[in-house]
Amino acid sequence: MKYKIREIKEEDNKEIENVIKSCLIEFGANHEGTAWTDPYLGRFSEIYNTKGNKYWVAIDENNKIVGGVGIGKLESVENTCELQKMYCLPIARGTGVSHKLIEIALEYAKKLYSRCYLETLENMVAAQKFYEKYGFTRIYESLVKTEHFACDVRYIKELK
Repeated sequence: MKYKIREIKEEDNKEIENVIKSCLIEFGANHEGTAWTDPYLGRFSEIYNTKGNKYWVAIDENNKIVGGVGIGKLESVENTCELQKMYCLPIARGTGVSHKLIEIALEYAKKLYSRCYLETLENMVAAQKFYEKYGFTRIYESLVKTEHFACDVRYIKELK
């Protein structure tokens, strides 16, 4: 199946929220301290269409959102962004769409930032391997205190 990637629109907010919540349930992360309770979850088009922030969605041939990824500015850390809310439904995994999403996000990030940070969960093993393929290095201290306190694995990538 072919997927199209584009920047988020207001009418996508609820659908990408549902994709993310579905993935969080799948990994047992439907609780406080994860994206599950993020106050911005249903307002992505508003939050990510601001300077230094962007969110993309992957859409299937039936115009259904199957995944997404964002780049967000880390306010308290100079020249550093965060790879945010990267999720794909099981149906889209293994199709290459995740690679397209992260490549678009990192290309955007390189234009504005010198480093990219991310947080994930220990049980998201495939995601960790995926990030490592893209040059992310695991670090053991948070760069910043986020509302995602349950995320127990952190990575950083130097952007060139």
